[in-house]
Amino acid sequence: MPTHDIALIVTLAAGFVLAFVFGFAVSKVSLPPLVGYLLAGVVIGPFTPGFVADTALAGQLAEIGVMLLMFGVGLHFSMSDLMAVRRIAILGAVAQIAVAMALGAGLAVLWGWGLGGGIMFGLCLSVASTVVLLRALDERNLVDSPNGRIAVGWLIVEDLAMVLVLVLLPAFTELLGGQAPGTEHGADGAAGAHGLTFTLAVTLLKVGAFVALAMILGPRVVPWVLRQVARTGSRELFTLAVLAVALGIAYGATRVFGVSFALGAFFAGMVLNGSDFSHKAATNSLPLQDAFAVLFFVSVGMLFDPMIIVREPLMLAGVLLVILIGKTLAAAGIVLVLGYPLSTAFLVAASLAQVGEFSFILGGLGISCKLLPSDGLSLILGGSLFSITFSPLVFQAADALAARILKNAAWKTRFETSRRERFVRIQKDFDDARERARKKAAARKTVSPEQLAERFPLFSGLAPEQREVVALHFNTVEAQPGQRIIRAGDEADTAYFIASGEVEISVTGRKIKLQAGDFFGEMALLSKARRTADVTAIDYTQLLRLSRADFLRFMKKHPDIRDHVTALAHERETMNRTQPPFGETSAPESSESRAV
Repeated sequence: MPTHDIALIVTLAAGFVLAFVFGFAVSKVSLPPLVGYLLAGVVIGPFTPGFVADTALAGQLAEIGVMLLMFGVGLHFSMSDLMAVRRIAILGAVAQIAVAMALGAGLAVLWGWGLGGGIMFGLCLSVASTVVLLRALDERNLVDSPNGRIAVGWLIVEDLAMVLVLVLLPAFTELLGGQAPGTEHGADGAAGAHGLTFTLAVTLLKVGAFVALAMILGPRVVPWVLRQVARTGSRELFTLAVLAVALGIAYGATRVFGVSFALGAFFAGMVLNGSDFSHKAATNSLPLQDAFAVLFFVSVGMLFDPMIIVREPLMLAGVLLVILIGKTLAAAGIVLVLGYPLSTAFLVAASLAQVGEFSFILGGLGISCKLLPSDGLSLILGGSLFSITFSPLVFQAADALAARILKNAAWKTRFETSRRERFVRIQKDFDDARERARKKAAARKTVSPEQLAERFPLFSGLAPEQREVVALHFNTVEAQPGQRIIRAGDEADTAYFIASGEVEISVTGRKIKLQAGDFFGEMALLSKARRTADVTAIDYTQLLRLSRADFLRFMKKHPDIRDHVTALAHERETMNRTQPPFGETSAPESSESRAV
């Protein structure tokens, strides 16, 4: 078989194998595996001797990696969490981006790149890696701490700002001295005020239309589709549905609205974020996200020219000074000016002392728009490699310096103790946001698989994954006091599970009251017999309905439980024929006597 026919296989094999080897090696010396992935790309890139992977194929695989990375960002994005730390995260991140952009632009102008290239270069250096930050916080058990939440919120604002840059940059490219992809440089009036205004208006109109469609229609359609797929019980079909949503929306957004793949994928994740399936979607898509993220970093490494270290050591040193010193000092100063404790300032500063995913995406866009020279991306990649390598040392240095400063009683009072009020307010806002999210999720939730087995004996013999599928078939309804839920003689096609409230069953010679956790009408799942009793709500009641059609479809897919259901049906029929009547207000001795 000719070599070119297996270029994709060779690229994938080389990328994954070397990424694993280098990722494992650097993890042994306490460095993030991301460093190893970038090194793997350097080894198989065109700037090093030996095997060279197909850069065109690697670029397309990287694009898929970008889409899945952005889908993951959107899937975990929480507006409530961001609002809880808005007082520091929004203003702080915007100010820090401005300072870092100014420092990077100043360097680029000194090198003779021009103002447009300098702004692009500064933006690339201004945003940190979410992957590296989350790993560093997790190692220190700080992800859910107030300081950790502030750092994550800060990076969320940075990510959102970079998404906005990705959207608007094509409209401003020619104004900045570059060339918009797919156009001839110097096209008539393209850089003029009228051309810019028109281009910007069209861009914003397209983006606005896409965002409106995604956020209004998406939350109504996509969760419903995923619910229908989840009800089939097929794990691979659900995973395929999640990928179809992520890549389909990203591709459709690009083709129809002209926005980037990254923005489309980000909003695809946001559409799923608020649904009951966000956790399941994240879990099922995580392996593919991880795999293609690795390929993304490998492909980025392929663009790095190691000779930049020898050829332009002073330029690389300047980049590292901006990342490790300029950004950290700016972030720490901003946090302190905003009135927050020294410990918060040092953690945020250490968190931002590197560059990552968005820097690579922006750098690649800068090259395609002819805003950055080829050395620009190599400098960004070199700055990323070294800054991520030094990241653990920066955290250690920040901890040590903070501890030393706070040993002084006067400084501790001034920079830590006296500033705790705002810190406590953030903690309260965050806890309130989490509680609201919990209540909202609880209101949407019908019944958990565990509750299904515990409260509904019919399903106690099912495997956990089978109960999970059955739980998806429940629908929520509400009944007002006095409302008749079931009438004797009606066709039996639904069973009811009481989530809250109280109902009364009226059958010849007896009345039975049932409360939350009880169920009734379950014989409808087992036979076509008509209802034998009236059921009336005597309180505001929330009910979970399970239709006979849904249950029979489930049994058809799981024939191993048919014998159990058939035996239970026979037992219920025998019990109903032989059971003596209850007193006027008596209750059944067990849940097995509630068939109506």
